[in-house]
Amino acid sequence: MTLKRIEPVTHDTYHLVFDRPEGFQYSPGQGVDLYLLKPGWEDEGRPFTPVSLPHEPTLEFVIKSYPDHHGMTEQIGALKAGEDVLIKEPFGAISDQGPGVFIAGGAGITPMIAVLRQRLHEHGTLAGSTLVFANKTEADIIWREKFEAMKGLKTAFVVDQPGASVPQQRLDRDYLRRFVEPGSRCYLCGPPPMMDAVREALHELGVEDQNIVEEGI
Repeated sequence: MTLKRIEPVTHDTYHLVFDRPEGFQYSPGQGVDLYLLKPGWEDEGRPFTPVSLPHEPTLEFVIKSYPDHHGMTEQIGALKAGEDVLIKEPFGAISDQGPGVFIAGGAGITPMIAVLRQRLHEHGTLAGSTLVFANKTEADIIWREKFEAMKGLKTAFVVDQPGASVPQQRLDRDYLRRFVEPGSRCYLCGPPPMMDAVREALHELGVEDQNIVEEGI
């Protein structure tokens, strides 16, 4: 694929737009392995989730760059329009299972974006769904205004550091009980330690594994 455009979303996150490859099929929430066609990087594939929908003509990603890691995401942040990348067949465990509580940490928001956008496209509202989105700082919150504008979606943003306009809060049992009831359907994606802690909290709140739709990052 050839990059059409790249633009910042936050201080370290980028929106990348490609022409959708002919015949490429995927389901909202699925990811793909993306490879840079640069010398020395051809074998360094990483998984990313399209935020565009299958009926749209472009294939779009929101990707967080980690310059201090000096790895692939740093290279992605430096891409220019006209450069090429390679993707492989889609995969992933997150898919639309109906309304629920969408719990995301950091870059784990991207499969949620696709599922929420698809549900909004199909139903015209996200009534019955809540997004609980945790980040290190307020500046790290991806798509905040877009989520707040999604019809019917309840949003709760929390951060690790004090001094923000949103709560400094961990995703523990006492906090999650505001949104989760026994038998709730919960979508979960984020760093492994966060997912382990949230999964344990969900179990304590009466949510069984069969009602947790999850994928790690």
